[in-house]
This record gives sequence, C-alpha cells and structure tokens, in this order.
Amino acid sequence: MKEKKKNAITTLLNYAGNFRILTYIGLTLSAISMLCSIVPYICIWLVVRDLIEAIPNFSNIQNIETYGWVAFSFSVCGIIIYFIGLLCTHLAAFRTAENIRKIGMNHLMKAPLGYFDNNASGLIRGRLDSAANDTETLLAHNLADIVGTIVLFTGMVVLMFIFDWRMGASCLLSSIISIIAMFSMMGGKNAQIMAEYQAAQDKMTKAGTEYVRGIPVVKIFQQTVYSFKTFKKSIEEYSDKAEYYQGKICRVPQSINLTFTEGAFIFLVPVVIFLAPSALNNGNFNNFVTNFVFYAIFSAIISTALAKIMFASSGIMLANTALNRIDLVMKAPTLKECIHPKTPIDNSVVFKNVSFTYEGSSTPALSSISFRVKPGQTVALVGPSGGGKTTVASLIPRFWDVKKGVIEIGHVNVKDIDQHVLMDKVAFVFQNTKLFKTSILENIKISNPNASDKDVMYALKAARCEDIIEKLPNGIHTIIGSEGTYLSGGEQQRIALARAILKNAPIVILDEATAFADPENEVLIQKALNVLCQNRTVIMIAHRLSTVINADKIIVLDKGYVIEEGTHDELLNKKGLYQKMWTDYNQAAKWKITSVEKGAL
Repeated sequence: MKEKKKNAITTLLNYAGNFRILTYIGLTLSAISMLCSIVPYICIWLVVRDLIEAIPNFSNIQNIETYGWVAFSFSVCGIIIYFIGLLCTHLAAFRTAENIRKIGMNHLMKAPLGYFDNNASGLIRGRLDSAANDTETLLAHNLADIVGTIVLFTGMVVLMFIFDWRMGASCLLSSIISIIAMFSMMGGKNAQIMAEYQAAQDKMTKAGTEYVRGIPVVKIFQQTVYSFKTFKKSIEEYSDKAEYYQGKICRVPQSINLTFTEGAFIFLVPVVIFLAPSALNNGNFNNFVTNFVFYAIFSAIISTALAKIMFASSGIMLANTALNRIDLVMKAPTLKECIHPKTPIDNSVVFKNVSFTYEGSSTPALSSISFRVKPGQTVALVGPSGGGKTTVASLIPRFWDVKKGVIEIGHVNVKDIDQHVLMDKVAFVFQNTKLFKTSILENIKISNPNASDKDVMYALKAARCEDIIEKLPNGIHTIIGSEGTYLSGGEQQRIALARAILKNAPIVILDEATAFADPENEVLIQKALNVLCQNRTVIMIAHRLSTVINADKIIVLDKGYVIEEGTHDELLNKKGLYQKMWTDYNQAAKWKITSVEKGAL
C-alpha cells in the first residue's frame, strides 16, 4: 500500500517538470512551520513551571514575558513559513494540473479519430479535468499537510516522553486507536471500494452528458428521466456506492476515530489519579502538576493532527484514483507514425483483402474487402444498415488502423503516409455536421487556415450559401450560436460543404451528405456537391439510391462482405441484392398518404 502511494506521488511530481523543486521547498517549509508550532507549547510548560515554583511570590518571576515573546515569535514565524510553503506547493500544483491537461490533450491529438466514437467527450473531459483538479488539491494542500503532520506528530511523540513518559503514553493511546480506525476506513479492500465509487461517478458523468444531449427527444415525446434508463441506472449505482462506503464502511470507524481523538484527555485522568499519591510522597508535586497541565493542553492538538492525517490520506486515495483515470486517457491508442514517409503518386484508393474488427467486438465489421477506385472516379457504397459502409470510409483516412490487409492511396500504404499529408489529401462531409461556436469565416477556414477572405467567399458561393450569408446580421463574421443565430441542419451541411470546397482535397468522402436536408436544401446541396466532386476521387455512402445512379461504380456491402460491384445498369441486370434494394426504394418513394373515407375505420 505504501509503495502504491509513493508511486502515485512520484508520477505526479514527474508531471510538475521543473516546478517539482517548488514542491520540495514547500514540503520542507511546511515541516519547519510545524516544528515552530510546537515551541509555544514548550513555553506554556515553562510558564506553568515558573508560576507553580513561585507560589505565592509571583513578583519574583522574571522570565514569563520572555517566554511569551518567544511563543509569539515562533507562532508568527510558523504562519509565515507555512504561507510561503503553500505558495510554493500551489505554484507547483497549478503547473502540474496544467501539464496533465496539456500532455493528455497532446496524447489525444495522436489518437485515431475512431477512438472518440467509442469514448464520449463528456467521459474524456471528466477523466482528464476532474483528475487534474484532484491532483491539484493533493499537491497544493494535502501533501504539505501530510509532511507537516508527520513532523508535528513525531515532535509530539518526542515531547510526550520527555517530561513524563506515563502521561505521554496515555495521550498516545488515543492516537493509536484513531490511526487503526482510519486505516480500517481507507486501507486494504476499502481502497478498491473507493476506486469503484469513482468509476461509478465517471459512468454517471458520461450518462448525464448523453442525457442532456437527448433532452429535445425526451421533451418531444413527453417522456421522463426514467425513459433514459442508462442515466437512471448510473445515478442509482453511484448512490448505492456512496451510501455503502459512507454509511457502512465509514460510519463505525469514523465514530470511534472522533470519539478517541476528541476525548484524548479521558486517558490522561486515570493515569494522573494513579500517579498523584507517589508525587505527593516524593515531594515532587509541583513538577507533577506542571507536567499534568502541559499534557492536558497538549492533548488538545492530537485531534487536529490526526484530522489532518485523515484528510491527507483521503487526498492520496483520490490521487491514486485520479491517476488511474489519467492513465485511461494516456493509454488511448495512438496512430503509429511512419519513420520514412512516402508520397502518393496519384489519387487512387485501393483496398486489398482488408478485414477489420472493432475493439470489444467478436464479429468482424469487414471481411476480406478488396476493390479499386481509380483517380477521378466516383464510387458509391450502398447496402443494408450495418453492412460496413461507414467502416470502409473511416479506414481510408486512418480513423482506425487495419491489422489485416492493406489500404493504399496513390499506390502507397496509408500507414506509410505522413498523417498531415494524408489529412490534406482527404476531405470529409458527414451526416452530423460539427460547427464551432465562432464566426462563419473561422468555421470555414478551419480546413485551410491560410485561405483569404476572397477564397472563403468563393467556397461559400460554390456551396450555394449566398442566402445564408445575406440573412445573417454580420455576414461571414456572424458568430454561430450567439444572440439567437442558429442554422438549420441543411444550412449547416452547406457550410460544411463550403469548408470541404475550400480545403480543395483531391479525395472526397461523403457520408450521406443529404440525409437530414429538407427538399429545398437538398437541391442546393446537390449543386454544391457537383462543384466539390469535379475532377476528384469521390467515395460516397448513400441510402437514397437515386443519388448513385450516375456513379462510375457501385459497391454493395452486406455483413462486412462485398456482395456486388458494377454500374447501376449492370447491377440491375444481375438481379441480386442491389436490384432488390432498388425495387424497395422505388416502392418507398412512391408511397403516400391517402384519404380514408368516413366510416371506413
């Protein structure tokens, strides 16, 4: 257990970088401040000793004022030193938290884009941000308190045995019972329960984010929170973990801990009663009373010291849990960089016996897929839902890496192409368009930061966005999502097309670009697609078969296999799956609502 804590602190200090020295300075100053805080208690003992010895001639006392100034000086120095120490630990903690976020984000930037499909943004943010906050608390406060309390407690033990070891032992007994109680709460198997409690909190955060995003659907259908079973279940699981840990694990040990730490004086009384007669007989009663007063006062700070130990230990437990959450982010898969990158010689796309299985799945998403897309060709991927169309499209730009088979762009394995070059060669237009809360101009320039405003205006015109710009209060400088400025799904899709046009990539991947568009927007989107796809290699995923009639090649996918391949007319003549899909599509297109005569029902 101790080794695990040491590793956690060592790992955190590694994140601090050059600021780690500030942590060491802060811990040293915290220890010194705690030693300073012991001096006033020694001064109290000296004052009591002189008072008792001077009875009844108090006028002969000469050193009380000196003791008072010494106690005051050490108290003030202890506060100042502790403040400076906390300042150092805070600076190191802030830098550590900052570095954790930066390193985590830099690592995520190297993760394949497919990773973010399986890991919700709310969960990733919760893991990284809350973990950084927990470690910040540990390094800024708890670690300094741990070191200071250990020094204080060691000094207390030494003092307890200097004046009268019997009284000291009685005061120390309560500390031993308290430490045992605290370990029973936080040590052994209960540390795992704390980890499960934190995992339940992460799960609730993820489910909460998904539920908030689904509120419009919940409200439309007049459902309650119970309709979102995952969220409800995660709340109940978190509640059960919290209630179990706090109610069953901590209740009795914490009661024992508080009882004995707050009542340390109780152990001192019987010892004093037992020792008093011998002190009277030995003529050493004045010294005996002095020691009793000292231990009576000193026992009061035992509860404070042990409380700091308990909260500091809790902080270490949270830090270990936080580091586990950070590790989950740091262990995210990364795309392997090629040592000697190659440059594609053209814009062809080739799949050679590609098989792919998603992590955690036992069923392959693709099985021995092979096909070729020549430069400038438009190829459509069609087939039933779950057939593997989106998987094929996502493997081309390395959203995931294949472990079996080869994908080539321009006769070069995509794994041997520099990632920046690969991203520059491919433009994407997905069903769910993502626009940032910034201006239209910046939203479009994200694909080509070096583009001029003139280039942006050309892309907007080519994407048929003139009507959108005209109705916005500040034109292309209008901030999306501010002051009631929002765009419809079709309008957002046209902005995304302008972004793709501005990128001017030679390969275009379209994932049902007109799926959520109304008829008016669909016409404009189709015109924009005609501009985008000119003289480019196009791979399009389509559910509306009417949009793929003129494709150079249609590839039919089903259950991860290529079932058919050819032009529209060739596939109809084969009378296979595509011909059936075409018949079903035409029947659905002709479907309409007809009036029902009164009384027919």
